[in-house]
Amino acid sequence: MNNDQAEPVEILLAEDNPGDVTLTRKALERGSIINNLHVVNDGVEALSYLRQEGEYADEPRPDLVLLDLNMPRKDGRDVLEEIKTDEHLRRIPVVVMTSSEAEEDIVQSYDLHANAYLTKPIDFDGFLDIVKRIEDFWLTVVRMPPE
Repeated sequence: MNNDQAEPVEILLAEDNPGDVTLTRKALERGSIINNLHVVNDGVEALSYLRQEGEYADEPRPDLVLLDLNMPRKDGRDVLEEIKTDEHLRRIPVVVMTSSEAEEDIVQSYDLHANAYLTKPIDFDGFLDIVKRIEDFWLTVVRMPPE
């Protein structure tokens, strides 16, 4: 993935907090990478989206997943485990972006093969900065394998 890419980058945000969805959307709009942000509100929807099931049958495969840990119906940890054990999904980079600073959450996320773990900043400028850094690194610097 790089800036010269003609196609927009597809990002799946699995987040149940409407405020954090709005902040992420605004931060990505201010970035330099053309992207399509797709939002799901819980872990069940996240997996349906990723597997292109039901209402998500025609949705594009994401290039990056931003995953909150604490979501209703299916926890982000369970979603991460299912993504990383599914041979069709496991190469999609998953960045855990959560409010938890608990060491056990960090360790468990990496044990489940998260590609990165970030704690959400409380203020708007910090949130913008962290999303910009995600964009710069995952969508510009890193070279990803083909689907």
